[in-house]
Amino acid sequence: MNVPEPFAGESTHSPVRHHILSVLVENKSGVLARIAGLFARRGFNIYSLAVAPSESHARYSRVTIVVDAESAPLEQIVGQLDKLVNVVDITDIAPREAVERELLLATIKTDVANRTPLLDTLGNAGAAIVDVDPGAVTVMLAGTPSACDDLERALEAFAEVELHRTGRVALPRLGRSTPTTPEP
Repeated sequence: MNVPEPFAGESTHSPVRHHILSVLVENKSGVLARIAGLFARRGFNIYSLAVAPSESHARYSRVTIVVDAESAPLEQIVGQLDKLVNVVDITDIAPREAVERELLLATIKTDVANRTPLLDTLGNAGAAIVDVDPGAVTVMLAGTPSACDDLERALEAFAEVELHRTGRVALPRLGRSTPTTPEP
């Protein structure tokens, strides 16, 4: 069995085509609401969305948007985003040229009967146990979207209490053009 490495390798993509947009925005209130509103008004489907402060500049945040390519042409999406006042830079990252990662957290009920199969499943996926009590464990996998998909499917055999995924973050592979952060 090929064990997926959570921090290396190419990610596989579903048949649905996605665009990965890395959008640098001013870190101000209401910016995310304006971006979400733009997508809603235009009928663009957001597949995944992740936001966090960018690099060492608290003045900016990076928004990684994975958008369904079927819902709108890339040029239209980028054009609409570029009209927003607080958008500083937009980079389209081709999936083959991206390093993509996602975080999966899941709490699973445990007992003597399912403990060993659960540990085998987690070991095969490269997942880690991050919290334990007598009747449940919380597990984590930080890896490619396909590795998270595989673990999510494998965990269906167990009684899940809760499962959460963060959404993708992505950067261009080294050697390709990288987004730049303006000086404060």
